[in-house]
Order: sequence, then structure tokens, then C-alpha cells
Amino acid sequence: MGKTLYRKVWDAHTVGTLPDGRTQLFIATHLMHEVTSPQAFAMLRDLNLPVLHPERTFATVDHIIPTDNQCEPFADPRAAAMLHALRNNCKEHGIRLFDLASGRQGIVHMVGPELGITQPGMTIVCGDSHTATHGAMGAVAMGIGTTQVRDVLATQTLAMSPLKVRNVRVEGALRSGVTAKDVALHIIGRLGANGGLGYAYEFGGSAIENMEMDGRLTLCNLAIEGAARCGYINPDEKTFAYLKGRPYAPKDADWDAAVERWKSFASDADAEYDDVVIIPAEEIEPTVTWGISPDMSIGISGTVPAPEDARDAEGRKAYTTALEYMKLTPGQPMKGLPVDVAFIGSCTNGRISDFRAVAPLIAGRKVAPGVKALAVPGSQMTAKQCEEEGIAQIFREAGFEWRLPGCSMCLAMNPDRLVGDQICASTSNRNFKGRQGSPTGRTLLMSPLMAAAAALTGRVSDPREVFDIA
Repeated sequence: MGKTLYRKVWDAHTVGTLPDGRTQLFIATHLMHEVTSPQAFAMLRDLNLPVLHPERTFATVDHIIPTDNQCEPFADPRAAAMLHALRNNCKEHGIRLFDLASGRQGIVHMVGPELGITQPGMTIVCGDSHTATHGAMGAVAMGIGTTQVRDVLATQTLAMSPLKVRNVRVEGALRSGVTAKDVALHIIGRLGANGGLGYAYEFGGSAIENMEMDGRLTLCNLAIEGAARCGYINPDEKTFAYLKGRPYAPKDADWDAAVERWKSFASDADAEYDDVVIIPAEEIEPTVTWGISPDMSIGISGTVPAPEDARDAEGRKAYTTALEYMKLTPGQPMKGLPVDVAFIGSCTNGRISDFRAVAPLIAGRKVAPGVKALAVPGSQMTAKQCEEEGIAQIFREAGFEWRLPGCSMCLAMNPDRLVGDQICASTSNRNFKGRQGSPTGRTLLMSPLMAAAAALTGRVSDPREVFDIA
């Protein structure tokens, strides 16, 4: 019987079995940012322990960074303190830090793939739930808590039990105007926000195989929003082409050997899965969330559901709460709903391909009066590309605020926040209550194409109509 990629990577990184039955798993690469690391380093000091393998940890700063003005000292003393702590801890322990002056700073889940740090066959962890992103490269990547960050720093291992594996296949050709973000929201809506508990998701099928790497990164980024601990895609020629030439990727004579090794981690044709879900690609349309959980989503042609449409009693209660918070009515179309803010960015949709896709569509057009539109590249490398290609200028001329790299309006740990009960058309990953900074702010998750359409029209719109996408 063949093995899945998940099983192969797990077996390759197993150090041993602990007395309680858990696996002691070696961690190939540890990614770190400023929010979940200070406490972990403090615990190391309390235990008088060094960082065992500093060369396997890479750090950047992202969550707390202002995107309008990054001159120091920051106005927020807590943000300044976290950045200061990260710098000191990295310097003390010899850890590479992609700081603001490095030209390589950015959201941790963008920096890893862009620099070639993320590679097939790795185990990768980070003190951030969206670490699943890196699975797009054929890695087993998981978010961990602060005490686990401490454990990795001290031992380069974690005590874990293996997950079940669900094969989620999207078969067929995606319709025009449908992006990886729509696919991800559709899958989460189909399987539920808790549907992936205890699972790793292996994404496959012809629609996924035809996706470019940035789209795959978006899809795996959102695996955690369906409760899957990790999501991954088998490495293929697109993976290898993406990695070749990147700063931390193998070079010269090592490259061919690395590619052969990476190929060996792909799931076997006769691999057995704990569950298989097949989704026809043609059933997916541009998708938008209506509620306060990523699984509360509908296609742009649909209408807001009623509580009785939920799966169970708990779902009916959640729907009732969501409708009240979002100030929506069952049967109401999302299409046409006015928006106050549009945000294109985050580790979900702040990549170069996202901005390349939108730029030609908004060229020569203007953001609707009364709409605040933000475009925030996820990394300094992406920001540089956007400037060089003229993309940034197109966004500026259209009326977007073109910002410096950071997590920005994805979460309320920096100055980019909603005010009052503003409605935000957002390309980020979570629409929880208060997620974007205001306790009454309302978030609608959608693709960059939809967010751009909303910015230009001032309301939730079908991008295929706004941009005449055939």
C-alpha cells in the first residue's frame, strides 16, 4: 500500500516514540515573528537553555508593523517593545532576522516561500495559525502555540500525534473570474469551519494541479479556517520552477539532487486516505462571506441563508448571532451590499500575482466616492516588484492607498483598523467579530478581484460584470 505525502514526511522526521505514545518529531524549519516569540525566549531564560539549532529558525516582523509610516520609534509603545525584543533575542541567539532595513521583511508566510526557505518534504512550524500556507510547497506545515515555540527553540522537536488525511479534490476547469480564494471559501463552506478537526487536507484534482503556486499558497493558507491542522499540495514541476533561483533554494549541483528528493515525497498513486471529498470545479463561483466565520459564505448569485438552513442546532444559533451582528436579513442578496472599506493584502492575498491580476482591471478607473481602499503588499520583495512593474502607481492613480508591507488590516495589531460598524470588503482570512479592530466592524471575505470590484463600485459586486471577464 502506498503512502501519502503527509505520512512520508512524518516518517522521515520521526525521532522516536515517547512513553505516552506521541511521536517526537524533528522540525526542519522554524519560522518566527514578533508576537508569539518574546514569551518563548523568556521561558528559555528561566530554564537556562540555549537555542539548539539557531540556523533552522528564521524571523521577520509583520503583525505589529505600521504600513503608513515605519519610521521608528513607533507611535504604539507595545509594538516598539515587541520589535525591540525580537531584535535582541535574534541577536543573542544568532537567529536570522529579516528586519525593516533588510529588503526581505514581510509577512512570515510570504517570506518563507519567496526566499526559498520553504521547500518540499519539510516539517515547518511557526507560532501562527496560518502556517498551513507553506504546505503549498509540498511541506507539512503547522501553527503552534508559544510553549511549543519554546520547545522547538530548545530541542528542534515537538511531541505530536499524527493526523488523519482527507483528500480534497477539485476536478474540472474553474470558471472565468473564479480564483483560488473562491475555491478555498467554497471548500470551507462545504465542509464546515470544524470539518477538518483531526485532519490534514491534501488538496488535489485537475483544478488544483492547474493552479499557479501563488494560488496554491492562498488555498493552503485557508486550510486552518476549515479546522485542518495543515493543508498541502503534492510538489510538481510548478513547485520546482517556483523555487529555482530563490536565495535559500539549493543551487548548482545540489539542485538536481534536491528535485529528485522532493519528487519522492509526493503521495503514491495507491495511497490510502481516511476520507475523500470530490468537488466539481464548475459549481464554484465568485464567493463572499456573509457571517462571522469563514464557512458562512455564498456564491455571488446567492442570498443570505436563514438559521433553519444551518446543519444543526448549534449552527442555527450561530447563524442567528451572525445575522444580528452583520445586520443582514435571510434571503437578502449580498450582491449590491454597500461597503465602506476595501482591503487587498494579507498572507492570504498580498502576493505579486494578486496585484498583477487586479492592476490592469482598475487602470484608468477610480475608487468609488466614500470608500477607503487599501492595497498592502505582503513583503518588501513583492512591494519592490510592484513598483518596478508600475503596478503600485496604477493602484495609486485609481485612488487606493498604497501601503508599506505588513499584516495591515487583516487583524487589529497595528493602526490599520475599521471604525464603528464599517463594512470591509477584505481579501484576508478571518471575518470574526472585531477581527479588523472595531468591536462592531463587519468583514466580508472575498478574492482580490471581488475586493477591487467593490472598491470601484462601492458595493459587493460580481467581478465578471464589473470587469467584463468572459
